[in-house]
Amino acid sequence: MKTATLRAERLRSHRLSAPARTVTHAASHMLAVQSQDFTAGRWVLASRTRGEPPLHAVDRAFARGDLVRAWTMRGTLHIIPARDLRWVLSVTAARQRQQAAGRRRDLGIDASMVAAVVAAAVPRLRDGGLTRAEMFEVFAGIGIDPAGQRGIHLLSELTLDGLICQGPVVARDGVSREQRFVLVDQHISEHAAPDDPLAELFVRYIDGHGPAGVADFAWWSGLTLGQSRDARDRATGRVHEVEEGVFVGVARPRRSSSAPAVLALGAFDEYYISYADRTDVCAPEHLALVGPGKNGMVRATLVADGRVIGCWTHASASLGSPPELFESVPDSRPVDDEAVRAALARFTRFLDG
Repeated sequence: MKTATLRAERLRSHRLSAPARTVTHAASHMLAVQSQDFTAGRWVLASRTRGEPPLHAVDRAFARGDLVRAWTMRGTLHIIPARDLRWVLSVTAARQRQQAAGRRRDLGIDASMVAAVVAAAVPRLRDGGLTRAEMFEVFAGIGIDPAGQRGIHLLSELTLDGLICQGPVVARDGVSREQRFVLVDQHISEHAAPDDPLAELFVRYIDGHGPAGVADFAWWSGLTLGQSRDARDRATGRVHEVEEGVFVGVARPRRSSSAPAVLALGAFDEYYISYADRTDVCAPEHLALVGPGKNGMVRATLVADGRVIGCWTHASASLGSPPELFESVPDSRPVDDEAVRAALARFTRFLDG
């Protein structure tokens, strides 16, 4: 597949050139979007939805219980449709525990500590949930120091157990970056139950990210290559192989003639981060400028014709500061400054709307 064609098809799969009808439809199509930066994670969904939904429209989906945030894969927070959380964790939880086992031993986290936390936290969670700080107060109240990432790992373990997730956004002046931890059984009323969860995970990844292959799926899901090949084999007939080892969804979203020429994508956006090889969308010489860096951060990007042409920050966009455009981008047209300004303005409207 020609690189230009691959980029065009990925824009389509990502709903960047074929936006979804609502935020929840975008979330369902993507299944899980990386969201340790909560503002960026919400922008991922808004940028894939028709009509420029504002931040509070995304937050309403959390309040309704349509969306939750959880450690769904790779030990990383993702936004996911609430109904899909349980079956996704049935595939990914064991692998996440395996990857975190050494660190949790170092922190002294064992079954007895987890049981003590559950006994202390569950009664407190039943009345509308608790913020992270309040959860940490519960831990400290039973003699468990949440410092040194112990608290985060305990929250992750309770999530992998299917006990808790992050639900409603805490009301704050300005942009809130905090959610309440809530009980899954109390907060989520409907749980999807696919016949083959492993195959379903592969199909849903390809639907939202194709063209892509097994190595890409393995990176995104955190599963081993062996598990990922098994997922591909079990998904036979449910994805379309456009060339050897490269798959797209069977049902393709319809492109919009009004899709913007330049996109301002947030930090950790799925279009860039969710592949084993990112050079199809970002020139090799620019990968280090985008990330992940030594601190694990991945910068917000400007994308034109599917190609990363520069970086920006959420704060600078709000202040109207110019982005950082790369001096030269292979196979790209001259930068349309007005289209760049329009892309950044769409993000500021998202925050202010």
